[in-house]
Amino acid sequence: MTPEIRDWLQNNYFSVAQPILKNNDGIYPLILASQQGRTDVVRFLIDQNAELHILDQYGNNALWAACYAENNDCINALLDAGIDINYQNPASGATALIFAASSGREKVVEQLLAAYADPALKTHDDFTALDLSSTRKILKLIQTC
Repeated sequence: MTPEIRDWLQNNYFSVAQPILKNNDGIYPLILASQQGRTDVVRFLIDQNAELHILDQYGNNALWAACYAENNDCINALLDAGIDINYQNPASGATALIFAASSGREKVVEQLLAAYADPALKTHDDFTALDLSSTRKILKLIQTC
């Protein structure tokens, strides 16, 4: 564990002795590190056998958080570790691809499609990533799949 990772864990109230466990606020370090784009911490936590199926308070996984951060290295680390690229939020049915498409994260959409995210999955409201594409580039990326 590097001093930077130790400091990050301590500053965010995670256990240094058990770094994969959630803190007293119910936040998992893998989710927060992904959301902050901390690839070093994400890789460390994966090496510590952090569970990839954990969710935040909104029902989103760490891949969603890495897409929020628009951090390609975090996304790759999670995908390489085997996180479910097509995980659907239980409340909305949205996937990381749907989120990225609807929020204009063009590079993330491109990366997820290259990793074989399923553009045909639908939200509970019956919308696909194509339906919710927020830029012309995203629309074209998804249409060519």
